[in-house]
Amino acid sequence: MRITPSHVTSKKKVNCGVSDKLSKQVAVERQQLHRLLESYRPLLEKSTASPPNDIELSAMAAMLHSFYNGIENIFKRAAVELGDPLPGGESWHQELLETMA
Repeated sequence: MRITPSHVTSKKKVNCGVSDKLSKQVAVERQQLHRLLESYRPLLEKSTASPPNDIELSAMAAMLHSFYNGIENIFKRAAVELGDPLPGGESWHQELLETMA
């Protein structure tokens, strides 16, 4: 599945018993993800027509890193809201992803 801004910022309202605070925090993260994708849209579209050069590839890597951090922030906030302790140690990123899966 290609991730587009509409997938990240869908206006569907889903209330799974989450707090208003978490809902607002997630909404802010989603808005930031949407802005990130919009700002990189020209580069992403260009890369579908021709392979990116080294500079473009570095820019895309930075975008992917920022996108991942945004998703990870949502997961961390959800874990705290659900009362799950945030993982620690060297593999905390992987443990967080597994917890949220």
